Amino acid sequence: MNTTTRFTSLPVSMNEPAGPISLVAAPRNAEATSPRCSPPEPDRPDRTEMSGPEKPTAEPAPIPLSISPATAPTSSKENSAVRERPNTMHPSYSRVEIREVTSRRDRDQFIQFAWTIYAGDKQWSPPLWVEARAFIDRSKHPFYAHGDAAQFLAVRDGVVVGRIMASDDPRYNAEHSTNTGCFGLFECTDDQEVADALLTRAAQWCRARGRDQIMGPIDYSTNYPCGLLIDGFNTPQRVMMNHNPPYYAKLLENWRLSKAKDLYAWWFDDKADMLDRWASLAGRFAKRGNVTIRPLNFKNFEEELARCQHVYNEAWETSWGFVKMSDAEFRHMAKHLQQLAQPELMLLAEVDGQPAGFCVTLPDFNEATRPLNGRLMSWGLPIGLIRLLRNLRKIRTARMAVLGIIEQFRRRGVAELFILRALEVGRKRLHYTGAELGWTLEDNDLINRTIEKVGGQRYKTFRIYAASI
Repeated sequence: MNTTTRFTSLPVSMNEPAGPISLVAAPRNAEATSPRCSPPEPDRPDRTEMSGPEKPTAEPAPIPLSISPATAPTSSKENSAVRERPNTMHPSYSRVEIREVTSRRDRDQFIQFAWTIYAGDKQWSPPLWVEARAFIDRSKHPFYAHGDAAQFLAVRDGVVVGRIMASDDPRYNAEHSTNTGCFGLFECTDDQEVADALLTRAAQWCRARGRDQIMGPIDYSTNYPCGLLIDGFNTPQRVMMNHNPPYYAKLLENWRLSKAKDLYAWWFDDKADMLDRWASLAGRFAKRGNVTIRPLNFKNFEEELARCQHVYNEAWETSWGFVKMSDAEFRHMAKHLQQLAQPELMLLAEVDGQPAGFCVTLPDFNEATRPLNGRLMSWGLPIGLIRLLRNLRKIRTARMAVLGIIEQFRRRGVAELFILRALEVGRKRLHYTGAELGWTLEDNDLINRTIEKVGGQRYKTFRIYAASI
């Protein structure tokens, strides 16, 4: 099984049985209540400029994007079709101004714009303001130690009407022998002119760094939230996963982006008592493969972290779109997951004492944060924080965000053992009523069949697009 996880900072993806699952990143079965969708006032002490290392003062002037026969981001690991672009991708956007986010005020507008798009959307989960701010903070996010990114706002008549982030990960291109930049954090009104202006600006930014292809939505890399939701709009947004309006696909495709890969999310509620029927097989799986499944030992955090990083890099190494996290990124992700996860649902598989796989299942934190509308502080008091602590005890759904197995230990029932253990703990000890598993790659037949075999139902599809620039 090969999976990649979306962390919210992370993503989840599953590749073959016994491979990794992307949790990717991010980040509910209960009916979501309608969020209070007026943008929250950011919690901050001042309105000074953004902190962190000073960004380059000058970027090469926007250059016309060359038109070449579209080829997917290809390498020995990737082969995806990309539609050829017409020679009209750089029109004049007289009514739409695209400006780079450079100040704290810009950053506030960038974050707040999501509340404009999702007003009235019961399935959306407003991000916590503090997390949204940290995710694009150059001084705090470890991606910027080796990669680069810029955020842009689309403004018409003084009103923000869209946003986008462009990013460049040299590690990804080195590992895949590609020349690809990414776009992510895309939000836009239902206006093709605005979408065209945003995507063109992101492409120009990537092109100025020598890239000849663009792929997304991907927030930095596939280790973080990625994919555009194309079906399953009537279900709640899960922790560390994306959500968007249905019309976004039209906006991207009209700019001549085309499908690179689909990602699946699965739902498991065990209405057919599959857990009880499969429980008798678990012992045979473990005995046959000499497999031990155990929770991580947080008293030996450094040693356990090293084991998990080894598994993560080995299990996902040949997965489509995967790039190894830097040590700083992996530590950042691990600490984030440690804050969210239940200890008994952070599992390590060992075969003859050797690390063989690991699995992380998270409570659906969005259940607890959705009613807060992004705020932990109100009127200078930690009212939101108090509500959050209370809501955490009421979470009844979960998400299996990471499931990775090193290739030599696959097909020994390790994936099944992970899923059964997580479901057993979730249902019997934590009283969860359902869980999401994913994402998984559309062509990862082994893991997809394994999930179906234990009762999972595919209920959402996310799409990653690509184009030559």
